[in-house]
Amino acid sequence: MIKKQFDSKMRSAIGIALLACVDVIILSSVVFSSMVIRKDLLPLIFRSMPDFEFSPWRYHWIFLFWLAVLAYNGAYTKRFTFWDEVRALWKTTFIISVAAITFLFIGKEGGAFSRTFLLSGCLLSLFFFPMMRPAMKRIIYRLGFLKRKLLILGSGEAARMALRAVRREKNLGYKVVGFVGETTNNGSGNVCNGGLIYGMKVHGFLDKAERYIERCSIHDVMIATPGMDKERLTDIINRVQRKAENTLYMSDISAVSVLGAELKYFGSQEGLVIELKNNLRRLHNYILKKIFDFIAGFILTVVFLVPILAISLLIRATSKGPAIFKQRRIGRGGCAFWCYKFRTMYEDADEKLEEILKADPDARHQWETYWKLKDDPRVTKAGKFLRETSLDELPQLFNVLLGQMSIVGPRPYLEREREHLLRFEETILWVPPGITGLWQTSGRNRKTFRERLALDDWYVRNWNLWLDFIILFKTIYVVIKKEGVY
Repeated sequence: MIKKQFDSKMRSAIGIALLACVDVIILSSVVFSSMVIRKDLLPLIFRSMPDFEFSPWRYHWIFLFWLAVLAYNGAYTKRFTFWDEVRALWKTTFIISVAAITFLFIGKEGGAFSRTFLLSGCLLSLFFFPMMRPAMKRIIYRLGFLKRKLLILGSGEAARMALRAVRREKNLGYKVVGFVGETTNNGSGNVCNGGLIYGMKVHGFLDKAERYIERCSIHDVMIATPGMDKERLTDIINRVQRKAENTLYMSDISAVSVLGAELKYFGSQEGLVIELKNNLRRLHNYILKKIFDFIAGFILTVVFLVPILAISLLIRATSKGPAIFKQRRIGRGGCAFWCYKFRTMYEDADEKLEEILKADPDARHQWETYWKLKDDPRVTKAGKFLRETSLDELPQLFNVLLGQMSIVGPRPYLEREREHLLRFEETILWVPPGITGLWQTSGRNRKTFRERLALDDWYVRNWNLWLDFIILFKTIYVVIKKEGVY
């Protein structure tokens, strides 16, 4: 047992050393690229720039400071999802940028160091580290370092959900070794001892799970047993916590705000409280989102102005009717507004829809489930291309500039859909609808209407500016991959 623990700690130490070497290599590539930009590229554009002589020793402090800040932010000890790691890496870049500017200003060392070199390095690191570090970390995982054995306690749907989540987020570096469930089937569909979940064995004797931890050298344990009796759950957690390095508990509370949630301890045994934050109720957060929408909307409108004009001419040339299609949608607080899109259907689309739904039962079922039709005959040839590339949404930039929509937000629902929003209505109509949103990056048209509502509800409850950035990056990916588009 002692030898196994020693081997595990040694492999962990080697893995951390390898990851630090990866960071040094990435930072070296950033420094080299910055040097090329400052020394070779910029002088071709700006002839008056002074000569630049690069001395590795003069900038060696960057490497030491960078590694120290990465370590401080938990880059070598914590388990991050991909997007949490990107945020930690960007936070590191921001801290170092501020520190470097402060050092040059207070120390009056501006003449000894190239500010252009340092600035370009900070900008490049925003791309180099998120692209290279997670990929190299996965290679380290495949080599057998930094990988952590995870045992899941439970055998129901929550346990299956836990396995899917861990497998989907490869950046965590967990290896699920199995499940421990009840010894008998209680009739609710749970798997009994000896069963399988996605090909993995379910062991019995849940109340003696600590034996598996010692026998199989388990690092971490995830408890996914919603509905379990409180006293029994507390007993299992306490016994597991003494044996495992980390214990994760999957709560049976759902449909509440989780991003930014904090545990509060009031100094007594019974004083543990979960604080759920309502970010959009804070005025400064709402103002920040509006400022972001206006700036991003203005920049994107300028960038896409020529394509918008070109697409308008294409639509007018290929089918009868106006290029821009406007439709009444529900905005913030339930106020209706005209939502603009490029016209992707023939002018008599509504009449054709009624005919299709009357004549085709399968189409009616599909419409009632998704409120969309696959291979919709009402869509023009140009419209099909615009939908596949999501270019039909571009005119909504004008809605953003008018303050009626956001860049990221819930789906802009039709007035006739309002009665179907059900319990989600109040939350969804709390904020302006968005050009893109969580449902567009989570399967899009493959999601049922009910699932879209749940995703929009979750977005509003968990909003923060970082979530908007994640959705924007994911939108670019799904547009390129054409996921869930028809």
